Amino acid sequence: MIRLEKEDGLWRAVIAREAKANSLTRGMLAELAEIAEAAGREKARALVLTGEGKVFSAGADLDEARAGLATDPVWERLSGAIAELPCLTIAALNGTLAGGAFGMVLACDLRIAVQGAKFFYPVMKLGFLPQPSDPARLAALVGPARAKMILMAGQKIGTEEALAWGLIDRIVEPGALSEAVAVLAADALGATAAHVAAIKTLVP
Repeated sequence: MIRLEKEDGLWRAVIAREAKANSLTRGMLAELAEIAEAAGREKARALVLTGEGKVFSAGADLDEARAGLATDPVWERLSGAIAELPCLTIAALNGTLAGGAFGMVLACDLRIAVQGAKFFYPVMKLGFLPQPSDPARLAALVGPARAKMILMAGQKIGTEEALAWGLIDRIVEPGALSEAVAVLAADALGATAAHVAAIKTLVP
């Protein structure tokens, strides 16, 4: 349910569980973490995370969440592996982003979303805690009050508001997502892996 495409230093990991709104099982999270870890070892210059259909991910598979997935360390393994990558990381949000799926997206360098995507993290309502690294990463992007709007007040944020807050970096039309990713990744793909890594270390 995770499809990996590789071409000339560009790695593209696709969440491919469209019939279940790309909800994430433990196995899918572990596979994404393995992909991120391998991208570092194999000197990828850009890693793109995206999904199939009209939803990026609805978060944890609810059956598995109730069985313990909501507090499983695999979430932190995944977001940590992405955050530590020495290459450019891009979340190409083909649609709505919800729940624990925030973690991998917040750990990316760049976030672009299709017009009409929604963003919500209903941990207060569901009785779960957010993944440990997520609140700090969220607050670093949008500020503490807006992070609380999402995590504590349970607000669902649209694309225009998400862009204004700094949660995402660009809005594109649905049919233009792949082209937008190609534009953002072009310079990194034209450089050496060492050069990409060196520049990334200069940005806090």
